[in-house]
Amino acid sequence: MTAVVVAVRKARPIVIKGSVLSEDADPNKQLPIADVQITGTNGSMVSSCKSDSLGFFSLTLRRGLRRRQPLALQFRHPGYRPLDLNEFVGDKLYVARMVPIPREKPADSGRPDTTVSNVRVRYSIKTTTEADVGSAVKTFQVVNIGNVPCKGNDPCSPDGKWKAALASTSLDAGEGNELRNARVSCIAGPCPFARVEFEDTSRGGRKANVFVRNWSDTTTFLLEAEVVHPMVSDLVRESYPVIFGQTLNFSLSASAEGPSIEAEINGESIVFPIGPDLFLSWADCHVTVDKNQTKAYRCELKPGYRFR
Repeated sequence: MTAVVVAVRKARPIVIKGSVLSEDADPNKQLPIADVQITGTNGSMVSSCKSDSLGFFSLTLRRGLRRRQPLALQFRHPGYRPLDLNEFVGDKLYVARMVPIPREKPADSGRPDTTVSNVRVRYSIKTTTEADVGSAVKTFQVVNIGNVPCKGNDPCSPDGKWKAALASTSLDAGEGNELRNARVSCIAGPCPFARVEFEDTSRGGRKANVFVRNWSDTTTFLLEAEVVHPMVSDLVRESYPVIFGQTLNFSLSASAEGPSIEAEINGESIVFPIGPDLFLSWADCHVTVDKNQTKAYRCELKPGYRFR
């Protein structure tokens, strides 16, 4: 008897990806829309997700759907008109553009809009400065007698012919200090018959070390460097955001700390710290973090405010 086994592979769910933007003839004003409720429907099969702060969405369709089948997509957001798209399941990027609903002014709309002007972003970064402390100098000798055959008794000259001597020394900048531009030189004796075997002087740091081989008469070496005191301080910087319509955009590097926005509200200069909750009394803000930890901010004015 022969048994036939039939393997049925379950169909993998299909994932469609896209972006939700604000409808505008000017591409600069087609801004991403966050928190849009996206629903995909095919008959009784329903899938849903929300867009992120960049307007990106990834919708996993229920099992059973196949490519080229019809798909109804619905986009809902309280600040935009409902959008329904009749699509097909396929290998494509889905871009939806929603029409914003005109914002109603507050109940006391008899007052003119509050103007927001001269907007600047302030933040600080850590910076290292150096105070010049002075210099460090040390002389040392490599004591030896020249023209003595080595006969295989280390240390020897590089060619193994003459008896040699080894000597080492170091410089210490002291607690909290560092050495800069450390260098070693032969200043007395038969210098051509001595050489620096090892020196740890180029990387900076508190100490510099040197190791010398001499295969003639006694030589004298000089080790010297500048001494500095590194100090870390906060450097305050300013940048100007890019404003399109009712939205301002700016980005900060991973090293930026304590960001705030300084703006003139009806002519009065006020500093608004940007805390973890991204709260501003006059704008709704979102932030996205790149893989290199760069932060991109987007703030849209609330009703009753306008840029000037």
